[in-house]
Amino acid sequence: MRRRRFLGLASGVAGSVALTAAGCGSGGSGASRIEGVTLRMVASDYGDLEGNDLTQDYWDEVVASFRKENPGIDVEVSVHAPGKAEQKVAELIGNGRAPDLAQIGSFADHAAAGRLYRAEEVLSIPVQADFVPALSTAGELRRVRYAMPFTANLQLLFYNRRLFAEAGLDPEEPPRSWEELKQAAIALRATGVDVPYGLPLGSEEAPTEAMTWMLGNGGGYVGDGGMYALNAPANVQAMGWLRDELVDRGLTTVNPAVTNRQGLFNLFTGGHVGMLNGDLSLTRQADRKKTDYGTAPLPGRDGPSDTTTGSASWMLAFRREGNRDAVAAFLAHVYRVENQFAFAHRYHTLPVTVSASDQMRSDRRHARMRPFLDQLGAAEFFPSNKVSWGRVSREIGLYVGQAVLADGDPAAVLGTLQRTAEKEEEAAREL
Repeated sequence: MRRRRFLGLASGVAGSVALTAAGCGSGGSGASRIEGVTLRMVASDYGDLEGNDLTQDYWDEVVASFRKENPGIDVEVSVHAPGKAEQKVAELIGNGRAPDLAQIGSFADHAAAGRLYRAEEVLSIPVQADFVPALSTAGELRRVRYAMPFTANLQLLFYNRRLFAEAGLDPEEPPRSWEELKQAAIALRATGVDVPYGLPLGSEEAPTEAMTWMLGNGGGYVGDGGMYALNAPANVQAMGWLRDELVDRGLTTVNPAVTNRQGLFNLFTGGHVGMLNGDLSLTRQADRKKTDYGTAPLPGRDGPSDTTTGSASWMLAFRREGNRDAVAAFLAHVYRVENQFAFAHRYHTLPVTVSASDQMRSDRRHARMRPFLDQLGAAEFFPSNKVSWGRVSREIGLYVGQAVLADGDPAAVLGTLQRTAEKEEEAAREL
């Protein structure tokens, strides 16, 4: 089974083609010569749970500042709820009116269909080189980068410091291994904690939670050759450990297979969950509720895991006659350090460029972000470069939770998922 491969920058910038002055995105005289161009962009909304600070406001500000330097280029951005943006892009393509740009969560279908510019066609070498190394090849299809990272997130262990102290556990020493996590969960249960460890393997977040545990045992969704390896021995062992050591001992919710993450987040911020894996959205919710919590690297089988599950959203540039220079100019503006930092600061995401990450790390307001920034270089991302991944991910969400139930058979469940993945991958190749 594959260990995490550290992704370098070389493949991301090799073979870059020369861009026009507008494509270099400096906002100088080359860009200003573009006249009468209107770009249309579809974006995902990152506003908070109360509907405040809508992402439309951010994009309106970015477009306004861009227009000051590029008066001949207009940009119309429509922002849609999470999950709806992909549907809007598909609708526009179906009507023969593909957008010029899209900031969404998937890209492989569009890249495989030949709809997208290569990143090197619309980004200068300095912009490409500024991407965080762990993301430098994550947007590739068949070794060609089409998707440009726009936001990133990852999983850490969250634990309730007050509940730890009440259970006689040291809040400064969170679990570092699976065995230590189990013993902490037993201690939490003994003091009456409702959910010692929150295990969301319902359809909403099962792909993330299952992959996180598999990585902690040296497994993952794909093997060294990039092929699906869902039923690898390390994965079967990880699911078996969850079943035997946490679920069967009553240390999780009654039925993890129907437990979703947001419900557990609500219980955690209310002081009813001792530990769970969570991302940056949980820090925001816990801070609002003034929950006394800590974060730590994920426990692995025999010690701290050397990786974690990462997720990303992407910026896509669609091919349309005559739009390349204008697209390149706008993307150069979007990826300026001040704009990348502003988005991450405003919507509580991880920056995808080194320059913005460095600015966030040095900003005292973002002390809670530093553990996430520290782990980003070790993140393993979903195989979203596979056209089949969307369908395979849905199957994992529906069925992987059955592996940890009392009568669950991890080898059988993961074997079925592996066969499904292989069929979907074969079908995708024939498209």
